[in-house]
Formats: sequence, C-alpha cells, structure tokens
Amino acid sequence: MSETYDPPRTPLDVLHEDAQLIVVNKPSGLLSVPGRGEHLADCLLARLQAAFPQALLVHRLDRDTSGVMVFAQTPHAQRHLGLQFEKRQTRKTYVARVWGRLEPKTGTVDLPLIVDWPNRPRQMVCHETGKPAVTEWRVQRYEDGATRVRLSPRTGRSHQLRVHMQALGHPILGDPFYAEGAARDFPRLMLHSEELRLKHPDGGISMKFRAEAEF
Repeated sequence: MSETYDPPRTPLDVLHEDAQLIVVNKPSGLLSVPGRGEHLADCLLARLQAAFPQALLVHRLDRDTSGVMVFAQTPHAQRHLGLQFEKRQTRKTYVARVWGRLEPKTGTVDLPLIVDWPNRPRQMVCHETGKPAVTEWRVQRYEDGATRVRLSPRTGRSHQLRVHMQALGHPILGDPFYAEGAARDFPRLMLHSEELRLKHPDGGISMKFRAEAEF
C-alpha cells in the first residue's frame, strides 16, 4: 500500500436500494472501512452513511479493488447477509487482467493462505498452518502480454485472488504487493468485483448485482 492515501472523489454509484439493503459500485483506491488514524477516515462506509445514516457493514473489498459491495439497511439484514457470506452461500465473480498468458483456459487454485506477519497485510501460501483457499478461473481472452480472466473465489480469504494469481506465475496487473517490474507499472490494481449473487433478507429471493469493470 502506498504511503499516501488519496482516495478518488467520485460520487456514490448506487446500483440498488431497498428497505433491507444497498448495493454500491466501489471505486478503486477507496477504503471499505476507516483505517487507523484520522488520515484514513474517508471510506466507502462513511460516504454511504452520509447519505444513508442507517447503513451497516456486511463485507469488505481491498482498498485497490473496485466493484460490487452490499450494505445492510437493518440489523436483521446485516445478520442475514453476514451469515450468507460466512456459510459461503453468496456467489462472487471478479474480472482481472493478469501478467502473461494464463493456461489452460480454465482451472482451480487450491492453496492454503496465512498472513505474512513481518510483511502484513501481505498474505502467503502455507501448507502447514494456512487456511483453506480455493479459486476457480476462466480465461476470457488473451491480450498483448496479458490475460483477461474471470475469477470465482470459493472461499473468502484476505488477498486470496491476488496471492493465487501470483502463485500461478501470473500476478494481477498493478498489484502493489504481489506484482513486480512491468507487471506492477499500472495506474491501478486490475481487479474488479463484477457480480454478486445473494438471497434477499426479506423473503429469500435470489438476486444478482453487476457492475462492469472500467479496464
């Protein structure tokens, strides 16, 4: 993470709002929740609560990741949605641009992860003490020196997609933690939460929310 925090000034992009939940398209470079210190107070939760004072946190995205995030409007919805994430009943799909030519066109990464304490918040693969982490990938297209890929995490570990792509030898472009050299030299992390499927807290109907990536 860079030393300076200069979040984008883009207005709230609300994808859906009802009595139980609010779905927002988070910009890259904005924290989901406040960091430690006054200089890290600006975040998506604070901006959302300025417009919707009752909004409650359900899950997070990394600062540098953009895309679909859901917030609760009531304590009931917060519990209901939180349990869906905890029990892996939600379905998240990300799009990323990664370094090099990722082959084969589909596959699964099953590598346990743990925090790299001396270098936190970095994570690392550890087969002894790591927690299970599984990511499925499907290539969308090959680009000049890169691959556009759809990623479906089956677990929700911190930095999971970023570490798993690096472990395959194809770090996500613009990743300040896990990419090196030319792969790192991009204006932003090329990772976007494109789609989120969940059950509505009031009645349990299946819902799908999408936001297209800007890259």
